[in-house]
Amino acid sequence: MVLRASLSLQGEYECTVSYNATMLHSSAVTFRVVASPTLSVPQQWVVLETESQLKCHADGFYPPPVFFSWTRDGQEIHPPYQLDGEQTQDGFYRAVGNLTFYPSRGDQNATFGCKVFHNSTSHVLDFQLNITYPPSIRLSVIPSPSSNNPLTLYCDVDSFYPEEVSVSWLQNGTVLPEPPATERNPDGTYRTRRYYSLSPEQRGRGGQVECAVNQPGVVSPAHGSEYLEKLDPQDESPVLTKSAKASVALMCISLVLVFLLCFGFSWRRRDEKQKSLNVSGIILPPRVVVGQKGRVSVSIEGRRVDRVQTAWFLNDTPIADTSLTVSEKGPLLASRGEMGYYKLHSQGPLLSSGSGIQQLISSLTFIPQISRHKGAVFKCQVSYMGKDKIVMERVSEKFTVLSAPEVSEIQLAETANDSDIISLTVRASHFHPDVITFRWFCQGGELSPVASQASSSPRPNSEGFFSAYSQCKLPRNELEQGGTKVWVSVHHIALKQPVTRETRGFIKRPCVSEIVGSTSSMDQVLTLGCEITDFYPPNISVTWLKLRDGEQDDREEEVIEGGEMWGPIETHPRLYRTTATLKRTQERRERGGGLVCRVEHCSLQEPIERHWRNADIVAPSIPSSISVCWSSEGVGVFSLLFKGGHPKVKVLWTAGGTALSPLVSNETEEIGDDGQRELKSVCALERSIRPLSRTDKPLDKQRNGHLIRTKAAVTDPHTEGIAYIDEKVDGENNNNNVEEETKSELEEESDEERQEDSGALHINGVDLRRGPRENERAHLRVCVEITHPALKLPVYRLWTEPNEEMTSSST
Repeated sequence: MVLRASLSLQGEYECTVSYNATMLHSSAVTFRVVASPTLSVPQQWVVLETESQLKCHADGFYPPPVFFSWTRDGQEIHPPYQLDGEQTQDGFYRAVGNLTFYPSRGDQNATFGCKVFHNSTSHVLDFQLNITYPPSIRLSVIPSPSSNNPLTLYCDVDSFYPEEVSVSWLQNGTVLPEPPATERNPDGTYRTRRYYSLSPEQRGRGGQVECAVNQPGVVSPAHGSEYLEKLDPQDESPVLTKSAKASVALMCISLVLVFLLCFGFSWRRRDEKQKSLNVSGIILPPRVVVGQKGRVSVSIEGRRVDRVQTAWFLNDTPIADTSLTVSEKGPLLASRGEMGYYKLHSQGPLLSSGSGIQQLISSLTFIPQISRHKGAVFKCQVSYMGKDKIVMERVSEKFTVLSAPEVSEIQLAETANDSDIISLTVRASHFHPDVITFRWFCQGGELSPVASQASSSPRPNSEGFFSAYSQCKLPRNELEQGGTKVWVSVHHIALKQPVTRETRGFIKRPCVSEIVGSTSSMDQVLTLGCEITDFYPPNISVTWLKLRDGEQDDREEEVIEGGEMWGPIETHPRLYRTTATLKRTQERRERGGGLVCRVEHCSLQEPIERHWRNADIVAPSIPSSISVCWSSEGVGVFSLLFKGGHPKVKVLWTAGGTALSPLVSNETEEIGDDGQRELKSVCALERSIRPLSRTDKPLDKQRNGHLIRTKAAVTDPHTEGIAYIDEKVDGENNNNNVEEETKSELEEESDEERQEDSGALHINGVDLRRGPRENERAHLRVCVEITHPALKLPVYRLWTEPNEEMTSSST
């Protein structure tokens, strides 16, 4: 019985089996419904260093209770606590977890998490906070010469976040109409100054003036207030007469003229002396390493360095401060048009001596990138504020960008030509510059690498980094002793200490069996197994992969989880074995396609894979006898045509007299007219009763204008030069006898002729030696062994040479 799960169906069910009013079996089962909660955290603004509360909603769970806990950057900040929640109309429950805390500046980019435990499972919802920074507010006034003129007030709003803010003006509690604009502070907050001009009537009212600032998430706006009488005192200053004003003006002009006459000649010289600057060269960091911050700086000394400004360039490209927009942990390879990380600093002016000379230090912090900084120089231009003229320019020397190599473990493998020699390979990648040194050692003695790319200046990759490898070879017997220690040290300018990799003992390649499957009759679970034996060291990795449907080009589709590995078990000293298994239920079995068991081991340059296909095994249709035809040159063409079946049938051709020898055959697959797959297996051979002679002449294989082809021999019986044995008459049998000298020519067929026509059959030579009697030759026998997974035993088809054919061929 299958139920659609709902809360109303919960309870105890009983199943009773009876036959002829006799109860045979009875069992009871309890049916319960479990529903996981759905988490949500409403987005809200919280105020910096103000008590705030976060809410986490868990909806639609059953049964109660649930446990809430809170995390910050993966660390638990509130232990789990239990909530039963309240039941909704549909019978499920919902609960709300609360977190009360005081937000700090460090919480701005932190990741908070609401974690809910229910019915032995946990659910996590991560989120980030929106923190409001309250501003500091200061009111000021722009002095007005007369109380009859408008009065302009301004309100300085500083150190607030986020940028969105509204400023309103109030006078005696009454909102005044409004103006704009914000600026960004170096610490990421914003500032703005708002002005408001009071009319003469408003100015005359006096009283308290307030500047109120509203922000997201703030219940009560921030206020700054002052009394207008304090900002704009109304004391009447004495008013001078026109004659008095004229006298004061004449006195001022006279004083200015006297001052100019006294100091005018020396002013220019003094000004030039004060403007003179002493600028040092650009100081580079001792090491410029990829991904690590470096700083370049320049020192400026003079009497007026407080009015000096600097501009930095990379080659001829101006550098702007990007520390607030570009992450310090950005990619090492910047995209086109993207600026790197730069932060500008100015320190000073600092008093450096008692003569009034001051010092200003201008510096630039950057994160090196090979694509941007390789072969580059920094420039620093010094000028006075408000002036376009460049007083001084300094250019740094070219610097080398360093990147330490990533060194792999030592890989051991048998050499291709000599299995008694073991090659040891180590690879270094992601380094810069390209000069690198490998030094191999064996029990204290230095070895010479037999193959290395370290000294050939390899080309950089697309990111500008280099890679190299070094290889040594040692006899197998030295490594199999298990006590021979081999290590390699890698030296590079970016490394403070050389990197060392070592290995001890021999690494042996694993032997991997084919995948075997068995199905349990109880639960219809298919268990696949793969034996992995004779490997060392015991560290080995097995991955199960699912293949998409198709036979010609199976490719990986996805990794299958749930595989198990039993072992490794030590079978002999330094030899291990293990078994990898995978269980697949009926509904999860793959149709078509198949599975792959991939084995990875440090001794393997490429993983070993074993394929298993989940297709029904169907036996092919096997013909009852071998089809035979003979060419006019005396070459016999034997063929079998198999229809259907899965997987493909395996065919082994043999021929001879009293003893049989394996032959070379040709198999082709086609789709027949009935839509079934057909496999055609063809084998050509020439019989011989004597050893080959060096005086034999080449056989003209193109006699009658045709080569012996697979399709012609099997599908077209009327092809010129080919005839079936049972259709021959006595005269034709005599014409088909081949001279002994032509038999050796077939066996000496040249490689050039095979390349001229790849469709020609390989002609096998069969030596039929004499029988027990002197004048008797052994019968030619052709035997085919047919094997297939659907066949418990191999099937054989035999063709024996007829007596009349034997007689004609021996004459």
